[in-house]
Amino acid sequence: MNIDQATAEDLAALRAAFGVDDGGESALGWEAVRAFEAEHGVALPEPYRTFVAEVLDGSFQGPPEYGLLGLAELPDDWGDDGSGRKPGEPFPLTAAWLWEEDEGPYEDPEAAIERVLGHGSVVLGTDGCAMNWHLVVSGPQRGHIWHITDVGAMPFGSEFGFTTAEPGFAGWVAAGKEWFDAPSAQ
Repeated sequence: MNIDQATAEDLAALRAAFGVDDGGESALGWEAVRAFEAEHGVALPEPYRTFVAEVLDGSFQGPPEYGLLGLAELPDDWGDDGSGRKPGEPFPLTAAWLWEEDEGPYEDPEAAIERVLGHGSVVLGTDGCAMNWHLVVSGPQRGHIWHITDVGAMPFGSEFGFTTAEPGFAGWVAAGKEWFDAPSAQ
């Protein structure tokens, strides 16, 4: 996973996965991407950064189930306007956390859950019922995809043991619907 440089192969695979061949008309553009990054104090990881700037910013087709959201969008069932989100603050997790069953090592688990939901990521889209996919944009997990639901959060990628797919945005898109195809390593 290279989060510092988009490869031509990754971008071609992403174009093919979303069926995009419009010469960048569906893209956000570099000026808007840089404005988002400056406003939030982040550098989006590659190849997502180049993808939204040059290829596509949101799609009705997935992944995920209900389509890929635009860079600054949130799912319809988000619950608030998202004004409390802080992409520039580090994403707080490095391992899966099922908060429905375990409060974790946190003095205030509710505040910790709010940080998981709102810090260090952009929301890529939803599979419905508050099952959202996030791309981590700041902190030690930068570049990784996380599945965050109302009961917990888990990282995506072969190194975490839930899938044989490659990590990161390109690996997540390439996996299609095979997001959890490997037995749990836990």
